[in-house]
Amino acid sequence: MDIKTLIRDVPDFPKKGIIFKDITPLLKHPKAFQEVISKMAEQYKSQKINSIVAMESRGFILGGALAIQMGVSFIPVRKPGKLPWKTLQETYELEYGKDTLEIHQDSIVKGDKVLVLDDVLATGGTASATIRLVERAGGDVVGACFLIHLSFLNGHEKLKSIPIFSILQF
Repeated sequence: MDIKTLIRDVPDFPKKGIIFKDITPLLKHPKAFQEVISKMAEQYKSQKINSIVAMESRGFILGGALAIQMGVSFIPVRKPGKLPWKTLQETYELEYGKDTLEIHQDSIVKGDKVLVLDDVLATGGTASATIRLVERAGGDVVGACFLIHLSFLNGHEKLKSIPIFSILQF
């Protein structure tokens, strides 16, 4: 199955000049969605992963499905004020400002092997901030997994020490 044909380009979203990679056509296609999750699970089946940490919002869709497939826990990373318990925060630079992510303080047991997962690796800001959160919480990040890697944006350079896997590259 050609998964790439199920990714829709949306010009000028969320702002002019951006071509947004929309994964909702893929999610609407059960066999394609299952194939993506199976490929991700296959990539990590030999590693002793305890948890999958995924960022809101599209990362939740993939991360939850992969956690179930692999029989491991799912840990959400969210924008400030969305998690109901004590959190750790990580602020990071964006092209035009800053953003912050949070994780529950007690979500990771020290030494847990953690896979970080999101739908797209673009500039690497969100992924690198999430990796720092996981490490501050005591986890050992064994890899970063993405459905799409926009390699021309060089986000992988911010994740140099972490092995990266993606299903699609643009």
